[in-house]
Amino acid sequence: MRHALPEAMRARDKAAVSALRSTLAALDNAEAVPVDASARRGAALEHSPVGVGTTDVARRELGEGAEVAIVRAEVEERLAAAAQLTAPAHADRAATLREEAAVLLRFLDGPDGA
Repeated sequence: MRHALPEAMRARDKAAVSALRSTLAALDNAEAVPVDASARRGAALEHSPVGVGTTDVARRELGEGAEVAIVRAEVEERLAAAAQLTAPAHADRAATLREEAAVLLRFLDGPDGA
């Protein structure tokens, strides 16, 4: 997906760019490490870590199953939203959402998976 985003941008495929950006953001958010509540509390200044990268934490690595589940959730979210847009005035938005879902489904159905 990360390789497909620049290609979609060059092709000016708005639906693909939108779908890929939001799905990649969802994947990045899922990799984030939860902040420990005790780390947010204030401590004495002299006990604070100092220097570049001293508070960095490695991101979680998602398995293929978790990645596929996130992409499927993004597809389902778009299809559900499109199904709710029944008014003729919203036909264009519903079509765009279905097109975005189709872009993501190609990654699920393709040889690479998500």
